[in-house]
Amino acid sequence: MASTPPNPGSPRASFVAQPPFLGRERELAFLNELADSGRPELFVLYGRRRVGKTELLQQFCSGRKSVYFLAAQVRDRDNLRTFRQTIAGELGDTLAGDVDFPDWSSALGFLAERAAGERLVVVLDEFPYLCEAQKSVPSQLQRFWDTRGKHSSLMLVLCGSQVSFMENEVLAERSPLFGRRTAQRRLEPLRPLETLPFFPHWPLEERVLAYSVLGGMPAYLRRFDNTRPLRENLLRDVLRPEGFLFDEVQFLLRSELSNPATYNSLLAAIARGSSKLNDIATDVGVDSTTANKYLHTLRELRLVEREVPLTDPDPLRSRRGSYRIADRFLQFHYRHLQPHLSLIHAGRGQRVLEQFVEPDLPRLLDEAKVDFVLDHLRHEAAELVGDELPDVAR
Repeated sequence: MASTPPNPGSPRASFVAQPPFLGRERELAFLNELADSGRPELFVLYGRRRVGKTELLQQFCSGRKSVYFLAAQVRDRDNLRTFRQTIAGELGDTLAGDVDFPDWSSALGFLAERAAGERLVVVLDEFPYLCEAQKSVPSQLQRFWDTRGKHSSLMLVLCGSQVSFMENEVLAERSPLFGRRTAQRRLEPLRPLETLPFFPHWPLEERVLAYSVLGGMPAYLRRFDNTRPLRENLLRDVLRPEGFLFDEVQFLLRSELSNPATYNSLLAAIARGSSKLNDIATDVGVDSTTANKYLHTLRELRLVEREVPLTDPDPLRSRRGSYRIADRFLQFHYRHLQPHLSLIHAGRGQRVLEQFVEPDLPRLLDEAKVDFVLDHLRHEAAELVGDELPDVAR
């Protein structure tokens, strides 16, 4: 991996080769199936930030009669005003530019009328922002759907990056929208094998190492320049304070969790090697009950996994469970960034790379290979036996 790091100020250092739309063919096919169903559809799409929701929806809307709206963290009236302008621009509807929508039920009712029996896709991206600005938005959408939406030709898509909000306030039984959705999908990171095409110019081992650092998040994978070695990408985007991925984990935690400090400590403890509940609690300095509560939240977000022996007769109640970080980039962050933040802030990212990261590459490579093998086995088994998928052990 030895090479001269790029000058961050040079044009070459800021260039990132962008691969074509990759790895979401199944999800795109599912969206097209819904759009062609001939029925009104209310689809809920959610998943972590950077997992590729917006790109997927924009790719889907391309070539279709559609209104794609990205909500902002502003007051409700401002979002409605921007939505009105978006309708006018996307549909070429000059009348929309003059309509003052009092609420979202009225705005969507306007679109249902304009669709006039022709399929119209309406995407409300970052839907939680709309609800933050106006708590009654889910109730407004319920009223619209019950009175007009379910009789219309609309395909309404609600999309959000705050996983806990989308599950608890949109999909859960207590939500006004409960029972209205016609389909939903939690968009997951790409499978290990799906990450390889992002780096066509790299040897296979380096592509596997890229997965060991970045995991399956499309935005992270796209950020790395596949015409430059992995080492240069690490120095540019991860191991310096200005890097695109330097603060990514903290942005993620703050968007989902009210007390990031405790979660940070729990994840760091697991990255250091603690895997049993009592050991993690002791490392962090909290009691086991508290640690278990926080770990449960991390499991719901799929940032942490609890593994039990394959032969355990009662996995849910097993006392032999162990915890591991489920996301490769989080694992890399807590192993190699967080312990060395002072050095990185002092401009010594290259020292961190040479002294701490590169000696650990063999372990990273071995761990990533296990992920590739298990992923292959799971999908081969699924094709063979369908719903009767056997357990696959690590």
